[in-house]
Amino acid sequence: MPRRASIPRKSKYEHIPVNRTTARFHAKLMTDGKRNLAERILRQALARAEASAKRPGLEVLESALRNATPIIEVKPRRVGGATYQVPVEIRGDRRLSLGVRWLVQSARKRSGKSMSEKLAAEFVDAMNGIGAAVKRREDTHKMAEANKAFSHFKW
Repeated sequence: MPRRASIPRKSKYEHIPVNRTTARFHAKLMTDGKRNLAERILRQALARAEASAKRPGLEVLESALRNATPIIEVKPRRVGGATYQVPVEIRGDRRLSLGVRWLVQSARKRSGKSMSEKLAAEFVDAMNGIGAAVKRREDTHKMAEANKAFSHFKW
């Protein structure tokens, strides 16, 4: 039982509001079932991103996810012995899942000290449209554009 009435808090993001996006980030960041660690990494990353971007952390997260989320992808379809890469529009749920996955993967590949630093840097870069996750989205869109001729094969 603590002797003082209230415990002093340090972080502005002591508790991140849980919505679909942040819950997805917690789940994707989590390794070996360590949810508290994943939440702490995201909380610190948002605080660092807010400090470097001079905008609210959740706003940085939303704009980074908006820039990294693909709209169209290619799926292989086998027609008469040949396999065509057919461009297909992505459902909203998968769209969000791909965006979160790409942001976390590209943050893990970055060089840096801690995961929260790498994730914050990836958020800021994606918000500005220059991160690895944004590049992956653009590559996916280019591939879909290049295979537009096979779009009549979708069913």
